[in-house]
Amino acid sequence: MGAVSRFPYPKDVWSPAGGWWSRPKTWKSNTVIAALGMAVTLGAVWRVSAEKEVRYQQPKRWIPSMMVN
Repeated sequence: MGAVSRFPYPKDVWSPAGGWWSRPKTWKSNTVIAALGMAVTLGAVWRVSAEKEVRYQQPKRWIPSMMVN
């Protein structure tokens, strides 16, 4: 059904993704750190965008960036 048993592979091949059957021991903490980094970056971009936003007319409905002023 598409599964491949593990086979010998060259040890001298380097891959930024970890190579064949990569299972790093710290994948959970690495995932949390990456998610926090993305959340902080997104928050900073959102804040700068909301501060630079110019409205020539009042919006007819509520939008999330109205909370940041």
